[in-house]
Amino acid sequence: MKKNMGTTDIIIRIVIAILFAVLFFTKAVTGVAGIILLVLAIVFVLTSLMGFCPLYLPFKITTRKKDNQ
Repeated sequence: MKKNMGTTDIIIRIVIAILFAVLFFTKAVTGVAGIILLVLAIVFVLTSLMGFCPLYLPFKITTRKKDNQ
């Protein structure tokens, strides 16, 4: 599993994950939409920690700089 996420991509995902978690836990978004946001937040954090996004693979996308590989 080769890393395909750059630093900016990772930071954006973590910020979005925090926002989604805050919306869920403050009950600004509830029900199915809240659960979906929470699951997305968990996925964003996990992919950020691994530095790998499986959805980038089929499209051969990488946000990682060449010299950091």
